[in-house]
Amino acid sequence: MQQDLILDSIADGVFTVDRNWNLTSFNKAAEHITGWHKEEVLGNPCNTIFHSSVCGDNCILAQSVESGMPIGNRSIFIKGKDGETIPISISAAPLTDPDGDVIGGVETFRDLTSVMTKDLVLESIADGVFTVNRSWKITSFNRAAELITGWKRQDAIGKSCSDVFHSSICGDNCAIAQSLYSGKPVTNRSIFVKNIDGKQIPLSISAAPLLDHEGNVIGGVETFRDLSVVTELRKQLSRRYTFGEILSKSVSMQRIFSILPEIAHSESNVLVLGESGTGKELVARAIHTSSRRNKGPFMAVNCGALPETLLESELFGYKAGAFTDAKHDRPGRFASAEKGTLFLDEIGDIPASLQVKLLRVLQEKVYEPLGSNKPVKSDVRIIAATNRNLQSLVQEGLFREDLFYRLNVVKIMLPPLRDRMEDVPMLTEHFIKQFGTQQGKDIVGISDEALSILMRYNFPGNIRELENIIEYSFILCHGGLIRPEHLPEPFAPKSQDNHQPGAIPLHKPLPLEEVEKQAILQALERNHWRRMITCRELKISKDTLRRKIERYGLINPLEEELD
Repeated sequence: MQQDLILDSIADGVFTVDRNWNLTSFNKAAEHITGWHKEEVLGNPCNTIFHSSVCGDNCILAQSVESGMPIGNRSIFIKGKDGETIPISISAAPLTDPDGDVIGGVETFRDLTSVMTKDLVLESIADGVFTVNRSWKITSFNRAAELITGWKRQDAIGKSCSDVFHSSICGDNCAIAQSLYSGKPVTNRSIFVKNIDGKQIPLSISAAPLLDHEGNVIGGVETFRDLSVVTELRKQLSRRYTFGEILSKSVSMQRIFSILPEIAHSESNVLVLGESGTGKELVARAIHTSSRRNKGPFMAVNCGALPETLLESELFGYKAGAFTDAKHDRPGRFASAEKGTLFLDEIGDIPASLQVKLLRVLQEKVYEPLGSNKPVKSDVRIIAATNRNLQSLVQEGLFREDLFYRLNVVKIMLPPLRDRMEDVPMLTEHFIKQFGTQQGKDIVGISDEALSILMRYNFPGNIRELENIIEYSFILCHGGLIRPEHLPEPFAPKSQDNHQPGAIPLHKPLPLEEVEKQAILQALERNHWRRMITCRELKISKDTLRRKIERYGLINPLEEELD
């Protein structure tokens, strides 16, 4: 019976399937997230209910069942009952009976926008789960909790939770105590605990009150996910999703990755097209690094950032006396990039007079510095990039057609970030690691709520804008997870005064009777002592509420005034 209560109190959705992939259980959180009721889904194939983005060959639950190993922390999309797409983070594991035989699969999922009825389901969950009684003593401790903490179940049960976890939030900020005090789940809190060897482990936790069927608080339940575990499989996938410093798992970028090695090994000119901030220079650098010219220099010039006279001298250099103050010879970028690669960014902004000189370099491999009539040979590979439509500029007479065809030998079109949203979690994690190393901050990741906000944004500034958002978040976040309040405007939620009348500061975990009393009192005050509304909010019966009011001696101040 207690296991039923534990599993239905877990804040994450949980479902199980048999060996035929038919749903065999579906907890309350799963109902809340998907909009489906248990009675509607049990007995149906899971793919007909979830319509997941990984249904079929890439089914994570099937991979876990077949391999016999848990798979954790995958970001996917499902469809709710009303057809709305829901981003979720999932963990999957084989479902085994007490003899260790695989009889199905179990999956837990956490809604990024906003456990069951058997002991064997609880033991199969990939996240750690433990419960405490009214005296804060541990009463259950699942297999994943043992693996993460190093504590054996028999050693942990009966101990105070603070003696086992030595958490960074024990005391004033205890998540279970706050959950019991408010009567609401606490989700996706970033904390540190110490395992049995004293090593610090970063965790993401969710806590909720543990209630009996009449709504009585009998303890608390907490689930936790190890943020430090990086499996070998994840490393292998990461390598597949990179080319040089470019990160992507999108199909369109994977196609580009597949041809970049061949492009790099050729000597042809390359034209990289894409919106500002999509990573055109990264592609150019990756091509240079993988080419036979990688021992030579890589030089970059922004053709739109310099006026015509300066751009010409920047590209081709000048001789002493070529113009006022030109007292010494100065080599240009073509000379500096000799035997290497020259990246001409924003090539669509190059003036018409320079287009002719650039065309000569591409055709004849020679150029003349300013103030000189002696041709200089050039052995440079050209990679050009622009966010403008060069063909339209050709039709308008603003860009030479012959130069366009000289540059457009190999064309690479980079998709905007809004067309490869599956890359946002990976890129976010990359920037968090990058800024964590630069700034020395102990920030381990981003919360599901904050990531959900980013997943609903269309990023007009593309990857550069995402990088700026994470850099801004590092200013406000002092450690743990980046949360919605750390994001810049307009993402960050407006600050609100969350003080409740009658609230007691949590200087230490309160006795559970006091937690329950305060939760009921605050609910009554929020609802102006209207009992039926309070019952619906607390999900308890009218008789239970009446008994609680009498037990704790709660008095309606409006009735006192009438007396």
